Amino acid sequence: MDHQRDLRRRRASKAGSVFKRIKVRSDRPRLCVFRSNRFIYVQVIDDAKGHTVAAASSLEKELNAPAEGGAGKVGIATRVGAAIAERAKKAGIDKVVFDRRHYRYHGRIKALADGARKGGLSF
Repeated sequence: MDHQRDLRRRRASKAGSVFKRIKVRSDRPRLCVFRSNRFIYVQVIDDAKGHTVAAASSLEKELNAPAEGGAGKVGIATRVGAAIAERAKKAGIDKVVFDRRHYRYHGRIKALADGARKGGLSF
């Protein structure tokens, strides 16, 4: 039980340190990522207004289907990144700050960021 509590504390601390650096760039919306073992979710949040501008996840059938870029989780994350870039550009947003929370910039998180950059978002 203590191990789980310590793990949550360390994750919260890491997420807080990442978020503290992001708050400096409050003029841009935030591209926030959540990663579970099966799926990956991403949303563009305008903190000034307090609402979500665009969202995408691997739960959507067209993003989760096997296609180019690989059928594994990394390929799906790349497609989700491209989808969020397209939806954000449709909403008039082309610059964001990347909020990776406590996740390392590695694997699916990096693939999502690369997909969003290829889709036209800059961060």
